[in-house]
Amino acid sequence: MQTINMHDAKTQLSRLVELAVQGEDFIIAKAGKPLVKVSRVDAPAPKLKRKTGFMLGQISVPDDFDMMGQAEIDALFY
Repeated sequence: MQTINMHDAKTQLSRLVELAVQGEDFIIAKAGKPLVKVSRVDAPAPKLKRKTGFMLGQISVPDDFDMMGQAEIDALFY
């Protein structure tokens, strides 16, 4: 694992990021003192997209859906 001076890390950031992406970790140091270790981040697996309408025709909603249980509700509140 190589150690890179802070100034060099600033001037060569793009090249260093490519090294990290390829799996080569490195350490950034200031005045010879190691400060941080840089390594690649493994991205999480992409989530599956939800499809709208994938159950079309498999479910039916009764015509009186909004009135279901109305007698019980009326008895409780009125």
